[in-house]
Amino acid sequence: MNLSNIYGPRPEWAHKGNFGNVLVVCGSKLYSGAATLAASAALRAGADMVTVAAPMRAAEVAAQAMPDLMTYPLKGDYVARRHLNDVFDLVHVRHINSVVMGCGLGRHNSTVNTVKKLITKLTIPMVLDADALYAISTNPDVVYGKHVILTPHAGELAVLLGARKVSSNFEERLAGAKQAAQKYRAIVLLKGHVDIITDGANTITNNTGTAYMTKGGFGDTLSGIVAALLARGVGLFEAAHVGAYINGKAGEMASKQFGEGLAASDSFDFIPQVIGASSVY
Repeated sequence: MNLSNIYGPRPEWAHKGNFGNVLVVCGSKLYSGAATLAASAALRAGADMVTVAAPMRAAEVAAQAMPDLMTYPLKGDYVARRHLNDVFDLVHVRHINSVVMGCGLGRHNSTVNTVKKLITKLTIPMVLDADALYAISTNPDVVYGKHVILTPHAGELAVLLGARKVSSNFEERLAGAKQAAQKYRAIVLLKGHVDIITDGANTITNNTGTAYMTKGGFGDTLSGIVAALLARGVGLFEAAHVGAYINGKAGEMASKQFGEGLAASDSFDFIPQVIGASSVY
C-alpha cells in the first residue's frame, strides 16, 4: 500500500497542529491502560497533538507512560455526566480534529448515557470502539448524520446487531458488517483474521496482521491510528482501511521479534516504520 498521498513531505513552515489534534476519551479505573494505547498509537501515526481525557487512574498511567501526551484527569473511577462540560471545553480549547471514544470505558449506566450525549453534541469525526459500541447498540439514531467509524470485533458486532453471535465464516461476517453499516449509517471496520471495511454498499478487506495480535490492546492501537488519520483530513472509508493496514503490519513486524510474548505496546515503534516504508515520494 502506497501511503505517500497521506504521508507526503511536510512543508518547511509547517507548525504544531497542521497534522491533527486527537482527543482520546477512554479508560477507567479497571481498564487503566486503554487510553494510553490508543493515544500513543495516534502520536506514532503522525498526529501532532494527542490529549487524553480519562478517569484519574487512566490519565495518570498515560502521563507516566508517555510524557508527550497531554492528559486531563477526570475525577472519579469512570466517565460520567459531570464530565461533559470538561470534554466539550477540551474539544474547543485544543482545536480537536478527531475523537477516539470507548476503549476501556466500562458500562456503568452514567458512562453509557454520557457517551451517547457526547456523540450527539460532537460534530467532528469519531472512532467508536468497545464500550461506545455497547452504548449506541440500543440507540442507532445517536450516530445518524455523524462522521463515525465503528470498529467492532465479532462479539461487539453481535451486540450492534442484537444477535447471539457472529460466525467465523467470511461471507456471514461480511453480511453482518454490511448490515451494521446500514443500520447505523456508518463506516464499519470489522476486525478479524481478514478485516472488513464497509459502508454497507462498498467494501474492501485488509489482510495484514498475525494471530499473535489476539492480545488485548490491539483494538485500542487501531482506534488511535484511525483517529490520527481522520485528524489530518483523511476520509472515513480510507482512514478505516489505511488504519487497519498500518496496525496489522506493525503487529506483524513486532511479532517477528516478540512472538508469543507480543504485547500491543510493542507495536508503537513499528508504526512509523510501516508508514515510512509505505510512503514513497
